[in-house]
Amino acid sequence: MQPNRTRADLWMDLALVAFLVGFDVAARLLPHAPGVWPVAASALFAGRMLRVPGLALVVPLAATALSNFALAGDDWRVALVVYAAIALPALAGMLTRHWRGILPVAATMVSCSLIFFAATNFAVWAFNGMYPMNFQGLLQCYIAALPFLDRTVFGDLAWCAALFGGAWLVQHGPKLARRPL
Repeated sequence: MQPNRTRADLWMDLALVAFLVGFDVAARLLPHAPGVWPVAASALFAGRMLRVPGLALVVPLAATALSNFALAGDDWRVALVVYAAIALPALAGMLTRHWRGILPVAATMVSCSLIFFAATNFAVWAFNGMYPMNFQGLLQCYIAALPFLDRTVFGDLAWCAALFGGAWLVQHGPKLARRPL
């Protein structure tokens, strides 16, 4: 542990990780719009907010693994690509944590959403046998997945707004409450 980090910091980080994992599992298992779940946004949030940034990888990987126990399974190769792609926002959050403002968060989230779309649908084409193994089959796969792309991007952005906006309110709310009208 680095000298400027206390045990209380570690416990706060572990509590946030546990909350985010539980929240993500519940959100994946409860009825929701297809492609709209908070795991990627939670991963980005964890990567940017945790005092021990490496813990951010636990959020998407644990949430996906735990919720997958109750959900239908994919081919293990597709699942491996999904796990890698859903961990990317945590890594991106760690790399962009010193960039302040809404724009870096939104740009990072959109980039991660697009990479998730490209990588996971490529894996479906390559490993599920649903499409011919040629360029036309790959194109069919991506075209079939297009209805989920906007939901994924907008959902990830909405969950980012909720998580980062909620954190901002927690940090600044008491100051705002003390201001005279």
